[in-house]
Amino acid sequence: MEPTVKDAPEANRYEIRDGEQLLGHADYQRRGDTVVFTHTEVDQDSGRTGLGSTLVRAALDDVRARGEHVVPQCSFVRGYIEKHDEYADLVA
Repeated sequence: MEPTVKDAPEANRYEIRDGEQLLGHADYQRRGDTVVFTHTEVDQDSGRTGLGSTLVRAALDDVRARGEHVVPQCSFVRGYIEKHDEYADLVA
């Protein structure tokens, strides 16, 4: 099964799951139309690679679709944006 990423606003994070199994999350704080990413964590023991990138890409795509911006306080999100110029315009 392919992992899915969904916003979990009640927990202030985006989650990546395989069915019901939580594989990782990207925590955030909303400030108006800005999403401040504070921490990203993925299950290193799942035997899967690229989970963090899949999670952050989907989260950033969702932020873009909502017409919002990001503040990448989390080093993983910041690094992802630095490596993928197509998301640089999202940075507040």
